[in-house]
Amino acid sequence: MAPRLCSVAGIVLAGGAGSRYGQPKALVRDDRGVDWLVHAVTTLEAGGCSPVIVVLGASGDEAQNRLRAGHLTTPIVIVQATEWAKGLSASLSAALVAAEPLDAVAVAVVPVDVPDLNAATVARMIGAYPAADGRDEVPANRVQADTLRQARFQGSPGHPVVLGRAHWSRLRAQLTGDSGAGSYLNEHGAQRIECGDLSSGIDVDTRIIP
Repeated sequence: MAPRLCSVAGIVLAGGAGSRYGQPKALVRDDRGVDWLVHAVTTLEAGGCSPVIVVLGASGDEAQNRLRAGHLTTPIVIVQATEWAKGLSASLSAALVAAEPLDAVAVAVVPVDVPDLNAATVARMIGAYPAADGRDEVPANRVQADTLRQARFQGSPGHPVVLGRAHWSRLRAQLTGDSGAGSYLNEHGAQRIECGDLSSGIDVDTRIIP
């Protein structure tokens, strides 16, 4: 009998007002008509994550309508972060609380504003795709509760970030303001996995107006 695969849930952080961008990023469609929120959800699923937790905040009702209009088959858990205005920490904390009752040994976290994210990058981060140097990463059925990983793009930190269940409560206790898991990842020696051969990893912070 084949070994049971450990479940890795996805998390999309889409709660911010996008003040520098000019609108909530959960509502953005790019020039090609690609909906960033729908893209993030479907990409996490295609990369091997299920279910996908979507954290909303600003314009949350409209963002939910976008998800419904996308006719997604992806299992989704929608979380309305009531304290989203306090910053990224509130959204990530709400996501981790929502993940607790799930049958997941880890979560793969992405912000909504990485439109170049692809399934191969997600799959590599959860161990289902070979690394850039040809060395196999930990296979998906070996993801552990103490897993801690961060994607790198040409050496620069990015997303997805993979957080094993053993880290969730400790991370939540450290979250504050508009900071995410970066300090925790550094303090606890997260495994850095280069993904620059698969995607750019660029998060889009401001809108380019032609």
